[in-house]
Amino acid sequence: MARTSDKRDAELVGLVNGATAEAAEALVSKLTLREKASLCSGASFWNLQSIKRLGLTGPNVSDGPHGVRRDLGSSHLGLDGSAPATCFPCACTLASSWDPTLAMLVGEALGRECLALGVSVLLGPGVNIKRHPLCGRNFEYFSEDPLLAGEFAASFVKGVQSQGVGTSIKHFAANNQEANRMTIDTQVDERTLREIYLPAFEAAVTRSQPWTVMCAYNRLNGQQCSEHDWLNNTLLRGEWGFEGLLLTDWGAIANRVKGLLAGIDLEMPSSAGVNDARIAAAVRSGALEEGVLDRAAARVVSLYLKSDAAKAAHASKEEGKEMHARHHALARRAAAESAVLLKNDGQLLPLGAGSGRVALIGGFATAPRYQGSGSSKVNSHTLDRPLDALRAAVEGGALVYAAGYEPGHAALDDALIDEAVAAASGADAAIILAGAPAERRRTEGGGAMDRLIAAVAAAQPRCVVVLSNGSPVLETYLSGQAGALALADLLFGAAC
Repeated sequence: MARTSDKRDAELVGLVNGATAEAAEALVSKLTLREKASLCSGASFWNLQSIKRLGLTGPNVSDGPHGVRRDLGSSHLGLDGSAPATCFPCACTLASSWDPTLAMLVGEALGRECLALGVSVLLGPGVNIKRHPLCGRNFEYFSEDPLLAGEFAASFVKGVQSQGVGTSIKHFAANNQEANRMTIDTQVDERTLREIYLPAFEAAVTRSQPWTVMCAYNRLNGQQCSEHDWLNNTLLRGEWGFEGLLLTDWGAIANRVKGLLAGIDLEMPSSAGVNDARIAAAVRSGALEEGVLDRAAARVVSLYLKSDAAKAAHASKEEGKEMHARHHALARRAAAESAVLLKNDGQLLPLGAGSGRVALIGGFATAPRYQGSGSSKVNSHTLDRPLDALRAAVEGGALVYAAGYEPGHAALDDALIDEAVAAASGADAAIILAGAPAERRRTEGGGAMDRLIAAVAAAQPRCVVVLSNGSPVLETYLSGQAGALALADLLFGAAC
């Protein structure tokens, strides 16, 4: 028997597909020049323009790629407090599962949370290739491998959009570093673009048709991505057959009229009417054909129609607590399936419930490193602590804790190291929670953490090291709000 949720998902897809381009074009034909121009930029930081006389209500868009960050404020950065949501493992973590179906399930869950929070388009996933280890948003991207990134991007998009919620694959294109990302000119020959930097975008577009694509801040071979005719019109729409809306990253527009000619339908956020006036003036002067504006406005209106269809199908928001519980369980499963066992000398893992006295070492035990920061940061409705999860997993609760270090402090305190060594030497096994900080400017710099690990390992040969980054070594990456429970499952055999 089909699940009720499966039936609802199918109904949502049917309703969304019913929002035809013809219906959008019919509505656009009723708009004035000023109204059409206004649709080409946002009304605020997170909402699109409304045309009340035609019943068009601007939908809401929201970050982020591993959890819905429905902003509750109105700061120009859009980084005010956000509504509680599930923080799933980051893209770098999910890709380490090598299971695209898992990405689809996470996408479906994110789509359901978007509906519950009134979000029409989720601004993700990020599918840029990991080119350099110091890129500050590598945790948001799936892989340095184009094939793997494309498989996960296509599955993630399909999952979210099965719920009647749009996605926005980003950042198009060749936006592979954060340093000077708004001004850099990325120089790449076409073969390299097609073999490395574009395949993940192509896979998502051709296999899953995301509702939107987000253009990048940078220049590509001397031309702004927001004005790049070959990239946006020839390749994305012409060669790949993209049918959706092309929008800017926030503030990425350079010349609004040139952007329209290059296929940019929507500028985000609001330009306070400045660029709307420039568009209208260009049409009146003959510098811009009105048909170009009509096409862009129709794509925007089509997004409104899809959003309205999904909202009509989502009749109730009463499943909040039940939904969060289900999604927390999925986050736990995803974290466990995505962890990577890098080394297991002597087959120490899994420890098993009867492992005797266990020393847990590391400040991440009480302040877990479970997600990145910036625009993707999620206000998780629940957060499991490794200290609590591992204490529950150890038979009889025979677990002793020593901080070893303070999260966020580059230098280590000798007294904390001594305390950690004492705890480890008096135990039957030691677990060290280590990893990289949220911000760093050099690839090296782990020497202080290495010193702690070496000291503890010398005192306790039965030593497990668990890394949280974006004698066995276990890499858990940034594993989301349920990462602690997944860690306990992994270390004590429940996930094996």
